[in-house]
Amino acid sequence: MTDRQLIVPDAMKLLAERAGYAPAVKVGTTLYCAGQVGRTPDLTVIEDPEQQFLAAWENLRIVLAAGGCDFEDVVEMTTYHIDMSRHMPLFRTVKDRLFPRNTCAWTCIGVSELARPGLLVEIKCIAVQRSARASEQA
Repeated sequence: MTDRQLIVPDAMKLLAERAGYAPAVKVGTTLYCAGQVGRTPDLTVIEDPEQQFLAAWENLRIVLAAGGCDFEDVVEMTTYHIDMSRHMPLFRTVKDRLFPRNTCAWTCIGVSELARPGLLVEIKCIAVQRSARASEQA
């Protein structure tokens, strides 16, 4: 049996109740984060692309923190994009302001739609706590 802990930050309790899933699951020192999008805690989709991308990163930061991690702990990331060629330059600009460069594996996938109309990106990742990685290497 695995050491499995559901991670539901306070700001995402409404989402977890309505959607029926946890924003992340922690197994040992590894955190598996569900895709995060640019919406408010009351589940309103943010219309402005830049503000939506900022909110998606902030929502991911909140989930990681609730699981004892931060952006530096991310080892793999997958992003799903609506109209990727149109929005990727702005998404990269926002990403580069907030997320450390060259620190994880990253796959970008263009999709035709996401869970709610108006969503432009979803960010999913796996993180491993640095303190755990450091003690394994010692």
